[in-house]
Amino acid sequence: MTRTGPMPAEGMATDMSTPVQSEIDAEIGALHEAAAKAVAAGAPAEVHPRRDFAPYRSSVLRHPKNPLVALGDPDAVELSGPVFGVTDITELDSDLTRQHPGEPLGERITVTGRVLDRAGRPVRGQLVEIWQANASGRYAHQRDQHPAPLDPNFTGVGRCLTGDDGAYQFTTVKPGAYPWRNHLNAWRPAHIHFSLFGTAFGQRLITQMYFPGDPLFPYDPIFNSVTDERARQRLIAAYGHDLSRPEWSLGYRWDIVLDGPAATWTEAPEEDL
Repeated sequence: MTRTGPMPAEGMATDMSTPVQSEIDAEIGALHEAAAKAVAAGAPAEVHPRRDFAPYRSSVLRHPKNPLVALGDPDAVELSGPVFGVTDITELDSDLTRQHPGEPLGERITVTGRVLDRAGRPVRGQLVEIWQANASGRYAHQRDQHPAPLDPNFTGVGRCLTGDDGAYQFTTVKPGAYPWRNHLNAWRPAHIHFSLFGTAFGQRLITQMYFPGDPLFPYDPIFNSVTDERARQRLIAAYGHDLSRPEWSLGYRWDIVLDGPAATWTEAPEEDL
């Protein structure tokens, strides 16, 4: 499946110049307060993150600073892009717990939802890809070297196509939180990365799904780079007891709205953390 951008940096920073959590919290609070004042003054809510959200340190260094380059023939991109269809997706692609000889460790979960447009209409035949850390919070990737165990029975990648009703479904394990080097003692809340393609590969969108009640939400600058509270809440899946399977898995429901005022936050491909 497709993966873009670097994986999370491992370990914990020790440089004395590295900011501490209280400094990051103060910066996040100031930016959220400024955004709220702007909305109160009549500005539209910022439902997508700023590309240079300062508490998310690397975004300041690598966000685009030049105008976008217009392609003379946008359709030409499709000539060299990969092609996929129904015959390229198998049942095992959407069940991350059955891709290896043994069963992975961790809490088995089912994640399902619908991909919708701004009018609430289902988006059919959409390629949905996911990638995630294992139950210990470690990715199966050479760049992730923080001291958490790898699981030989879990790779952490999957894909499926949406049905006629726009629905997708994955069986996986709940990912663990993991450290990253944004600031001292920085930890990312448990999350699953989602990638969606429209009718062309140039229409790719990337986002992240979080789990309800995570205590790390207030401390994470990536989650809080979305300054609008309602937009942040749309990134959090809902537990669905009707989706849970007896003695097998817990269920979570998360719909993805591609555009419009209720759109799900999406990130630029290079912001894949």
